Amino acid sequence: MVSFSRKSEKENRRSSGESDRLLVLHNDDINTFEHVMEALCEVCSHDGIQAEQCALITHFVGKCEIKRGSWDDLYALKELLTQEKLSVTIE
Repeated sequence: MVSFSRKSEKENRRSSGESDRLLVLHNDDINTFEHVMEALCEVCSHDGIQAEQCALITHFVGKCEIKRGSWDDLYALKELLTQEKLSVTIE
């Protein structure tokens, strides 16, 4: 029987040319929780609970991974979130 772990799946993805990136939201002292949650719902299609959890994690930890995907997909989301005055990076 062959056993596959998450690590081997990630290695397989990398070796096949697919590279997932992370869109990361960073904490700031400017935006309100409501604004951050509304932007995550509108731009990233998060539901209310997911947006609230991301906002809280960002507030208490300093950053939160909000999306995973290709560079092109995440870049478009990053631009929209930046227009909403949120601090986001692609890692």
